[in-house]
Amino acid sequence: MQAANMYERHLDKNRANYTPLSPLSFIERTAAVYPDYPSVVYGDRRYSWAQTYARCRRLASALTARGVGKGDTVSIIAANIPELYEAHFGIPMVGAVLNAINTRLDAPIIAFILNHSEAKVLLVDPEFSAVVKEALPQVDHDLLVIDIEDPSFEGGERLGSLTYEALLDEGDPEFEWSLPADEWDAITLNYTSGTTGNPKGVVYHHRGAALNAQSDLLDWGMPKHSVYLWTLPMFHCNGWCFPWAMALNAGVSVCLRAVRAEPIYAAFREEKVTHFCGAPIVLNMLAHAPDHLKDFDHQIKVMTAGAPPPAAVIEAMEGMGVEVTHVYGLTETYGPSVVCAWKDEWNQKSAAERAALKVRQGVRYSALSGLMVADPETLEPVPADGETMGEIFMQGNVVMKGYLKNPDATDKAFNGGWFASGDLGVMYPDGYVALKDRSKDIIVSGGENISSVEVEGVLYKHPAVMEAAVVARPDEKWGETPCAFVELKPEASATEADLIAFCRDNMAHFKAPKTVVFGTLPKTSTGKVQKFVLRDQARALG
Repeated sequence: MQAANMYERHLDKNRANYTPLSPLSFIERTAAVYPDYPSVVYGDRRYSWAQTYARCRRLASALTARGVGKGDTVSIIAANIPELYEAHFGIPMVGAVLNAINTRLDAPIIAFILNHSEAKVLLVDPEFSAVVKEALPQVDHDLLVIDIEDPSFEGGERLGSLTYEALLDEGDPEFEWSLPADEWDAITLNYTSGTTGNPKGVVYHHRGAALNAQSDLLDWGMPKHSVYLWTLPMFHCNGWCFPWAMALNAGVSVCLRAVRAEPIYAAFREEKVTHFCGAPIVLNMLAHAPDHLKDFDHQIKVMTAGAPPPAAVIEAMEGMGVEVTHVYGLTETYGPSVVCAWKDEWNQKSAAERAALKVRQGVRYSALSGLMVADPETLEPVPADGETMGEIFMQGNVVMKGYLKNPDATDKAFNGGWFASGDLGVMYPDGYVALKDRSKDIIVSGGENISSVEVEGVLYKHPAVMEAAVVARPDEKWGETPCAFVELKPEASATEADLIAFCRDNMAHFKAPKTVVFGTLPKTSTGKVQKFVLRDQARALG
């Protein structure tokens, strides 16, 4: 046996020199150093960091008293309100796993998530009580339902016997929580539809959450005490890790229930927002808002991802004083993990040239160890010529633990020591990556992923449909929308409006096709639908 070298002898890891990485340490430090600084703003509700930390500890304490502990799943379906922010700390403080559910999902998928995750507790925002009420009878185990009360929201109904504030009243603001024993422990669970109708549960660990939150600040150049507006859903990749980033930043989270131009511009002015994130559809909405709303007088920065933002939208945003940073990532990589890192020398270029550069996805985040565009079979990198396409691969601490209860999908995603994104792109000579296509046929509409297979599955349920295939159609507002190509059964009849209405009745509305084209589907000699032909036809529609 080889003897240990001198740097290994008697130099073991111990409590004095090692602490597991976790974003939970961020809020503890900020509450101690900046207790009176503002933390969360939501209408008339204003919290300091001391208050937010106490509320998170109350939540953790109350959950513990009700039997929630390590490895238990606690789900929440809510808009961007303080309770969802607090859940990012209070739930993992007891070793439990936060599952923030997409508010745009329909009842069957919500029920699937609650069953698959074996959720022990569900926190419900009144805005989504109706769809949750429909989902609950489909849940196959006991579930503690807790109602979030929001005086600013009219409507909704009580589903449980306990409110969120009553739960907090049960808790101790001085609750002694602890960091995870292992930084590899799960911290959150996020579901993504992928390319099938059954969502996959993506598991994050404490280490990755901490590192990506740090990269958010570092790679965006975000100064301490920034004011961040929540236009990006906190359920989406845990808000790209910004709930934790803002705790480290000791900044202000301005919560926003409705993503509309008027309240966004009002927040710019009244709260002096410095940063926000959002899909290109949000930028497009702001760029085309009435000019009288655009009367803020300070520099604002936006981080955007999803479908690549049109260069014209980037120009429009920067023309009114909003600096755009383009990022790329997936649910499996904690949200953004690739950034179009800006170089000072590019400032000398024209606005059009700068926008063209910013359309590229960029280089790896500080927390990402590896990024390459390669042949998916050989893992050989493609030439860095900006033309040769390959699959985008990632590697590092901000790649998921894997898919919950799905070892086959996990093994498939981890290809030769790399995470296979399923997205096609090119590498430029300067090392910047640009996304070109999505090999998994995912449709990115308004920043949300839509599975073409799921939409096809609903269409096939229509009595008049014989065959159906769904691809993305470019859309100026949403980036992409589902376009269905349908072949009807002989002597059957259905209109475009009929099929769209049928889909909207049987799935989340945002997933329903916006366009239906009737005709025979192009196929290979083996009977496989040629989706690349359909994509060309969809693009030709404009």
